[in-house]
Amino acid sequence: MTDFSKLAIHTFTHKPWNLEDCIRHFENAGVPAMSLWRNLVDPAEGGIGLNEAVKRVKNSSLSIPALVRGGFFPGKTEDTRQEAIDLNRQYVDEAQALGADMVVLVVGAVPGMPLSEARKQVQDGIAAVADHAEQAGVQLAIEPLHPMYAGDKSCINRMQEAREICEALQHPMVGIAADVYHIWWDPEVENELRLSAEQNTLFGFHICDWRLNTRHMLRDRGLMGDGCIDVKGFMDLVESLGFQGYHEVEVFSEEYWGWDQNQYLNLILERYQALV
Repeated sequence: MTDFSKLAIHTFTHKPWNLEDCIRHFENAGVPAMSLWRNLVDPAEGGIGLNEAVKRVKNSSLSIPALVRGGFFPGKTEDTRQEAIDLNRQYVDEAQALGADMVVLVVGAVPGMPLSEARKQVQDGIAAVADHAEQAGVQLAIEPLHPMYAGDKSCINRMQEAREICEALQHPMVGIAADVYHIWWDPEVENELRLSAEQNTLFGFHICDWRLNTRHMLRDRGLMGDGCIDVKGFMDLVESLGFQGYHEVEVFSEEYWGWDQNQYLNLILERYQALV
């Protein structure tokens, strides 16, 4: 019998489902955890509101590894940067209320801003939120994004850049969410994962796949087995390093969003079963 005890699914993987759908179907399938995207919580994005979301999560059997997503710290003005800091403190409070272990940070970038300056602003922004996160008992997990997103979504594109911020801040609540989609190509990735494990900063681990013929930069990820990433190799590596967290399935795919979502969930379980 397959052990799903370390499996988590991001709600955005099943974008057509609302929060109630995700909870019901994940529980029925024996999935023990889900990482919750804010679009299902924030009324401005069509969500049900924090109080109602907390109620439904607390009444479920599901663990919440992460609230996704915070970040987007760089800005051209001090007011813009302070607004981002204030929002991230709010996200920390939401994560605490929902019982989420961490807030995943997609750190942001500003077109035309030198990456070095953007990275400095990211470090300063995280530093401004870290003590608030510690008081709330919520981790801040920096997620390096593939270099194709460096222009406007993330100035942190390698594990090394995330590690350097962790080392500079030396804060127990600041770490890394390693997503194989974004880091699989990096020749230093195995060493960086080892360093992260040694420094106790490997907070999250996301799995999916890279399609050889990607049709869209953002919305055409593959499910494990669809592409060229050695997902099992990464899973075995982080396990060998002592990682105790969930294997979080995070897939953005117009193709899979168009499927019957129960059929898609069954495929996710089948593909995950082949890896464990």
